[in-house]
Amino acid sequence: MAAINERMTTGTLHIDNRESGIFAEMVAFFRQFIVAAFNPYRPELHYMRGPGPAWRAKHGQPTR
Repeated sequence: MAAINERMTTGTLHIDNRESGIFAEMVAFFRQFIVAAFNPYRPELHYMRGPGPAWRAKHGQPTR
């Protein structure tokens, strides 16, 4: 209990290397998760979905 009180009165939080490594890994994971979850790039919106009207006119295919 004395160690907790000393840490609280000094105003600094000391974390040993093992805990800081785990904490850093968790922070990195959540940062990557947020970036991936809210990435505005959606490649399926940019794919060509088949021949367009110019191709149909050139090759004599009926329009849909």
